[in-house]
Amino acid sequence: MTAQALDTWKTKRHLELHLRHRQTLQTSDGAMTDGEQFSDKVQPAAAYSANGPSRIMPVTAANRDGYDRDGAILIGSESDGFRGVQFRPARLAKRQTAAWRGLSGEVVRIVSQDSFESDYHGPCHLLVLYTQAARHRGESFVEGLPRSTLHDFTDKLTFVPAGCRFRESQEPRALTRATYFHIDPRGALVEREAAFAEAELAPRLFFDDPVLRQTALKLEALIEAGRSGSRLYAEALGIVLAHELLRLNSGAVQAEPPMRGGLAGWQRRSVVQYIEENMSEQISLAELAELAQLSIFHFSRAFKRSFGMPPHRYHNSRRIERAKTLLAKPNQSVTEIALDMGFSDTSSFTAAFRKSAGRTPTEYRRSVV
Repeated sequence: MTAQALDTWKTKRHLELHLRHRQTLQTSDGAMTDGEQFSDKVQPAAAYSANGPSRIMPVTAANRDGYDRDGAILIGSESDGFRGVQFRPARLAKRQTAAWRGLSGEVVRIVSQDSFESDYHGPCHLLVLYTQAARHRGESFVEGLPRSTLHDFTDKLTFVPAGCRFRESQEPRALTRATYFHIDPRGALVEREAAFAEAELAPRLFFDDPVLRQTALKLEALIEAGRSGSRLYAEALGIVLAHELLRLNSGAVQAEPPMRGGLAGWQRRSVVQYIEENMSEQISLAELAELAQLSIFHFSRAFKRSFGMPPHRYHNSRRIERAKTLLAKPNQSVTEIALDMGFSDTSSFTAAFRKSAGRTPTEYRRSVV
């Protein structure tokens, strides 16, 4: 079994166990018992919650008539007062959509480098995954947070709680591509997840969370797969997405499984914490190996297997990432940042930064400030 097939099987199994806790599911025609089968293919807006129709689906000219006949709640329909993310001019946005139980996703490609605006205000939570996003000018706004004029937010995430306003204006440097996930906070996806329905989730603008991003990328791939994608897999990922948002909101660190041949979870956490707290220091292999209670030889091999790079390269990459954060603020000079990050002089910092980021610290600062 390939790694992808195993991942799919595990996630489907998670959903099957989740569904066993449900005694009855309702459809528009009546009860459906556990013995009846769901289709395993993506069927946009194909299921109902126990309290009536709850499916969500962006309205298009092609699907409006077919879904209106059976009373489904459609994202973007005038009857429920809901609007999905709107783009102006609308002609610039090429969309590909899919919807599941209490969750819909939309991959949006901007087909021109003309200036455009987007906005959202609705009853569903909105999670945005930016896969390519860089602008000359513009700003982003999530109600409850300061406005941002960040120039390059590729690979960043934005979370807009239900009922909050979201607006963006862009004069793009590249063709923008982003995926928008609408999550019904009380829909069928999370009807058994009371904590999610009751949680007051905080807004977040341009943040990074590797675990949440990977889940979003898997859902994005299912949207692009169209009807050939697995609906069970998508709904299981949706449940994972809800739990990840709760975890993020509580500030908890996700428990990570041990990696075969790599460091154990407690070892990874100890080493990462030590590196973060001693970012500007020259950290030796012996120090890190002692933290992990391993020989230097075994620690080096296990570290590389866990993090995909040797310890010194990881340490340096963290210094560069911290430097990027400092460069985004104009109150420190490049020289001051170099010294704060433990470099002996500006030239060595510039060489290391260029090797990692592909441009000098000054060039990077101009692109983000």
